[in-house]
Amino acid sequence: MGSRSRTGVLLATAAALALSGSGCGDSSTGSSADGSEAADAAFPVTVRDATRRVTIERRPERIVSLSPSATETLFAVGAGDQVTAVDDESDHPRGVPTTDLSSYQPNVEAIAGHRPDLVVVPASVPRDVKGGLRRLGLAVLAEPAPDGLEDAYHQMRELGLATGHAAAGHRLAQRVRGEVERRIAAAPDGPSLDVFHELDPDLYSASSDTFIGRIYERLGLRNVADPAARRTGSPYPQLSSEAVVSANPDLVVLADTECCEQTPAKVARRPGWDEVSAVRNGAVVGIDDDVASRWGPRIPAFVTRVVDAMEVARESAGGRR
Repeated sequence: MGSRSRTGVLLATAAALALSGSGCGDSSTGSSADGSEAADAAFPVTVRDATRRVTIERRPERIVSLSPSATETLFAVGAGDQVTAVDDESDHPRGVPTTDLSSYQPNVEAIAGHRPDLVVVPASVPRDVKGGLRRLGLAVLAEPAPDGLEDAYHQMRELGLATGHAAAGHRLAQRVRGEVERRIAAAPDGPSLDVFHELDPDLYSASSDTFIGRIYERLGLRNVADPAARRTGSPYPQLSSEAVVSANPDLVVLADTECCEQTPAKVARRPGWDEVSAVRNGAVVGIDDDVASRWGPRIPAFVTRVVDAMEVARESAGGRR
């Protein structure tokens, strides 16, 4: 994420998560009732975002995406040629039309300057921005942060439908679900392991009440951030170094390798951390910040890295300490 304040990003993410309570149940028209692959629908199509039904009158040809997860999904469903501009955080796949547009400080005039016929934004974007875009006659799809994997798969299908690639959206959701389930099934058996997910060197973390935390739950991992989340009421609590060392996690996942250049070697040099089981057993894993924070086509890559680290933790520790 470059030089952007990690704390600011965390607060924005938490806000998006809070807005996701409206749910992402499959309310899109044009998809089959049983969830099987749908044929590409004729326009207009209607999809539901975080707060409302959105009707898209014709196949969009100038899409602006202010969501890195949505950007990855748009390209994965075959809508890349229709994407005109993306925000300054969207950097995958290679060659996306990255601009200086910001989803954290969005500017209606700057967005409209790209002459979009569909704008995809996070649900956390201020209401006046969404209202301003709609008053210009633009279709705006405000996607919430998913509560869990099924919500992420729904967004893949929804973005496929909204862009004229309904069948590809269903195929993508099915492929990602299949890969994730295979990797979860391959996770090593045994007593539960404790995990600490590090969002930045200030030790902000993601509890079980987050998208990433629910993946850890599916893997049978216990999240050491949960007590702090319950105490503070935040799904993204900040832990003290002493609290992490005391929790003695079996697995540490570094989601701050790019932004903050954290590595397993640097973690081992932190005072007291050399006694943490994950450090002693070589179960500190660095994962690309973006792979660890987006809910698009690269979810299986994240799950794979975590499962590999779980295997290291079990082999090195010889089971639960």
